[in-house]
Amino acid sequence: MKPDAAPLPLAPPPAGHSTNLVGVPAGLLASAAFNEHPLRLHISGVRETNPALFRMLEDATSPEEAMEAFQKYMAAVFGVDEMGERRHRSAGDRTGPGARHFRSSYRRLLQGWGFDANNPEGAVLKGWVESRFGLLPTFHKAPLGRYPSAAWMTYVEEKMCGRFHNNAIQLQLDLLYEYCQWMLARYRFPSRRHLTLYRGVNDLSEHHVVATLGKREAIVRQNNLISFTDDREVADQFGDTLLEVQVPLSKILFCNGLLPGPVLKGEGEFLVIGGDYRVQMSYY
Repeated sequence: MKPDAAPLPLAPPPAGHSTNLVGVPAGLLASAAFNEHPLRLHISGVRETNPALFRMLEDATSPEEAMEAFQKYMAAVFGVDEMGERRHRSAGDRTGPGARHFRSSYRRLLQGWGFDANNPEGAVLKGWVESRFGLLPTFHKAPLGRYPSAAWMTYVEEKMCGRFHNNAIQLQLDLLYEYCQWMLARYRFPSRRHLTLYRGVNDLSEHHVVATLGKREAIVRQNNLISFTDDREVADQFGDTLLEVQVPLSKILFCNGLLPGPVLKGEGEFLVIGGDYRVQMSYY
């Protein structure tokens, strides 16, 4: 935080679950204070129950070897690899006696998010954030206000979509998060706690402004999972208001360069766990 930054306002935390799997209360995890002074996060039991993966990662001598180790582990345990995804896209959605059984995968969810964060794949990812971090979403196709509502029912139906809830998809996402955290700490940003990321919006209708700190600064409540980019020029293309935030590395689920193939690579995209962030705003 900048030495001359305005003090954080006292505001009620975003609605969240009473428990999560990362050992930090959801209210604190979602707060601007946590985002400015973050802790390392781990999903309970994931590393302990998958020691072979982390031994393989520790044995890697380069990012490329670590990426290959992760791919091999996911292929061995879940049958998920880049070629497998290509086969699913060409044959896995058929029906009838000769149809393949659809096998859900974290790659399929990431690809779906890249097309539209408000589709069923996006709902499953937001539901995973609920389950692991305890943070409720604020938007899915429409603002998620008071429960119950039509918007909430649509979100709940899509996040529970049986099409994607097979092949231990929640565990796949757990491993993706832990792998991402390992790669960020070991190779990508070993001495950093935050990254400066950007998001372009045409208005703030999908966000709740918790407090205005100045003409161009505010505390803004982000969705429980949201996309940013590390390229300011790319963010400019998506709206006339540019949001600049300092994102803790511990809140990054995925970013460009962690997987082979065309997974969220076109726009330098980062998938970020949400909450209340101090935001610098630029207008064009």
